[in-house]
Amino acid sequence: MAMAVVAAILPEQITGLVLAGGRGARMGHVDKGLQLFRGKPLTAHVIERLAGQTGTLAINANRHQNDYAAFNLPVWPDLLPDFPGPLAGLHSGLTHCATDYLAAAPCDSPLLPADLVARLATALIEQQADAAIAVTVTGRIDQADFQRHPVFCLLRKTLLPSLTGYLQQDGRKMDRWFAGIRTAEVRFDDEAAFSNINTLQELRQLESE
Repeated sequence: MAMAVVAAILPEQITGLVLAGGRGARMGHVDKGLQLFRGKPLTAHVIERLAGQTGTLAINANRHQNDYAAFNLPVWPDLLPDFPGPLAGLHSGLTHCATDYLAAAPCDSPLLPADLVARLATALIEQQADAAIAVTVTGRIDQADFQRHPVFCLLRKTLLPSLTGYLQQDGRKMDRWFAGIRTAEVRFDDEAAFSNINTLQELRQLESE
């Protein structure tokens, strides 16, 4: 009996979202996405990495929106007050996007994989999931520890009611929300690609490397 052919998710069905809506508390409250890395703002690097992986792009930002508008992309602030975290950025993205899928990546990870979205999309379809997130493995092979990276994710637009309800109940933990929905985990071997920059010292160290 012939196997059923599962339709792939095309880039034009996906909106890419750069998450830059945080307070930047560990970076001295500067706007993290606008800090320079190798001569360009961190957000510019993430945009370049996502370009071509999705049909359209947008930025989630709550401060310095005129500066983010200079990237010539839509800027979508959180719809909830008081900087409730990355889930609020995803909520804004799902609310605004006109596509069936939303792919997200944080502004402080300029080395994200060039095949991130494609691999997340393949896993989401093959596992009949509603979301897909990146996972890396740390530690020795015989004592592998799986590190989840939920801010690197692909979501179906239909998850908006679920996320809205979770946030309305003051839910803020990404892992807890993803645990309550059908989530595919996609293993990536390059841990460095998911390195996030939390302090100015880490930014300078990564730049020197």
